[in-house]
Amino acid sequence: MKALKNAIETRGHFINDEVLKVDAFLNHQIDCSLVDEMGNEFYEHFKNKGITKVVTIESSGIAPAYATAIRLNVPLIFIKKTQPSTMIDPAFAEVFSFTKNKTYPICIEKEYLKKGDKVLFIDDFLANGEAFKGTENLIAQAQAEIVGVGMVIEKAFQKGHAYITEKGYDLLALASIAGVKNKKITWADE
Repeated sequence: MKALKNAIETRGHFINDEVLKVDAFLNHQIDCSLVDEMGNEFYEHFKNKGITKVVTIESSGIAPAYATAIRLNVPLIFIKKTQPSTMIDPAFAEVFSFTKNKTYPICIEKEYLKKGDKVLFIDDFLANGEAFKGTENLIAQAQAEIVGVGMVIEKAFQKGHAYITEKGYDLLALASIAGVKNKKITWADE
């Protein structure tokens, strides 16, 4: 997605060759027209999959997941990183966060994801795939089916891409980074 790559190159900042900060348009401040375009890209790719739910993890995946779910006319569920006191019957999984360097529980209210649901998972970043693995666990607990995985940005050189594609999931990354050296991006499709 050309507009996204341009935003990454002009408004993104590398902390180092492994950590890309996109707070200027996605993870803190949201460029709504860019996110709207992302939703359209995901919709066009996944629209014939029979999706019944879009699922993401709070909070950075919510905007692109919403933009996709509204086009698909299906509910959006966001997995929580802490259990609120109002959650009655949660399912749990654990996720290791590379950027936070810690393992944390994630949870979802069981009543919102049911056996037979066809799920599209949308998230902001794919690196080692840990958030996806936790989500995959929750979806399996519900006996639902993952029919697609949409990532805004992927670091294809890390483990997550191979994990998802080797399991046979339909993966669409809107901006796929093949490598980073001295904070300079090499795009996977160039």
